[in-house]
Amino acid sequence: MKSVCVFSGSASGRRPEYAAAATALGGELAARGLRLVYGGARVGLMGAVADGALAGGGEVVGVIPQGLADREVAHDGLADLRVVGSMHERKALMTELSDGVVALPGGLGTLDELFESLTWAQLGLHGLERKPVGLLDTGAYWSPLLALVEHTVDEGFVGRDRLDHLLRADDPAALLDLMAARA
Repeated sequence: MKSVCVFSGSASGRRPEYAAAATALGGELAARGLRLVYGGARVGLMGAVADGALAGGGEVVGVIPQGLADREVAHDGLADLRVVGSMHERKALMTELSDGVVALPGGLGTLDELFESLTWAQLGLHGLERKPVGLLDTGAYWSPLLALVEHTVDEGFVGRDRLDHLLRADDPAALLDLMAARA
């Protein structure tokens, strides 16, 4: 694994530990020499993970749709900021540039990105069936979602084997270790 895509919120959330975990993940990526590919914003958890990686001397690639860049949320500290035409182009390019995916706490956009990655993996698209997908489960944020995903398996809509690449940890280093073992 050389490059990790991180999906996260453009807000910081209510708990300070979300931003702390995002910053720590960015620092851990940099310490391991892993390139961060993320949504290109300077705000929320997106900005925190990028700032953590940059502070650790890491390589960071931001991918942002033109409409968001125009709203002045693009991170101005990036050497590699790629502006695309749509959210779909953003997700596809971020996935293409990465060997694995991590989802931090976030809102509907993060859920969309996570589920699209899981769907693409299930369908064998974009090479995601071979890439680990990790949830950084700060404060058990992902527990309700994982219960729902487990329900989809129990009800026969998703095969358990389709979720083998979905990993979970509450510590950035532990999550990256799990992902490296699956990559």
